[in-house]
Amino acid sequence: MASADMEDMSGSGGGLHIYADGCYEPESQTGGWAFVVYRDGSEVASRFGKVERSSNNAMELSALLAAATWVNDNAAGEAAILWSDSVYAVNGCNQGRHIWKNSGWRKKAPGSNVRSRTIANPELWKAIDEALSKNALLTVAWCKGHSGVPGNERADGLAELERRS
Repeated sequence: MASADMEDMSGSGGGLHIYADGCYEPESQTGGWAFVVYRDGSEVASRFGKVERSSNNAMELSALLAAATWVNDNAAGEAAILWSDSVYAVNGCNQGRHIWKNSGWRKKAPGSNVRSRTIANPELWKAIDEALSKNALLTVAWCKGHSGVPGNERADGLAELERRS
């Protein structure tokens, strides 16, 4: 899993850094997602949304998808790092999606060599795969959540604000 030190994650080192985050409240079954874009350390864009009857993982993936789509629409061909605090999402983007795609978006059944179980959130994973495949210079990396990384904290706050709206 890709990760970096705090200086790299701040976005102040130059280039394009995007922080994506999702949140979910089980009682209301409402989720929020957001991403924030930094270019050379300055915030240049943000987007956020709310989804009813969702899940935490779906919100993390929704944030990543929206962020990757933004990069493709606004910074095509530019090197960028897309940061997420979701190990599930980062590992899925960097390893799982390639395996799942080649297996018809399925994973192995327990104790079997047969790929028979559909992955969770297959439509989101298919869309993420398509978006990430459009820009070989877009890297997905992990950052520790709730640890003072400004971009991650900002995306987290926007996602939570939208979820509560």
